[in-house]
Amino acid sequence: MPYLVSFHIGWLIGSALLGFCMGWISVVQRGNGTSKVTARCLAVLVAALVAASFAHVIPGRFGYWLDLGLVLFACYLVGCTIGAWLRYWVVSRSQPAA
Repeated sequence: MPYLVSFHIGWLIGSALLGFCMGWISVVQRGNGTSKVTARCLAVLVAALVAASFAHVIPGRFGYWLDLGLVLFACYLVGCTIGAWLRYWVVSRSQPAA
């Protein structure tokens, strides 16, 4: 894992910045979202991929890509969270007091 971070630091920062931008935009753009069934299926899929990564079920190059993809996805989600929170904080402070 330290090798992934040290070798791909530029891509990880780029993923976090992309997530930050998407999080900033997503507060303004509100959609219907996903259904509970779809959200649960996606959560199970991500949990299975993380478990496969920790158990080293997938060897070689494909296992490396899985690890890298999961780390990039985590950086993206952290960036989305920070961007959405920061946008919410900025917009809520600019609202007049009721």
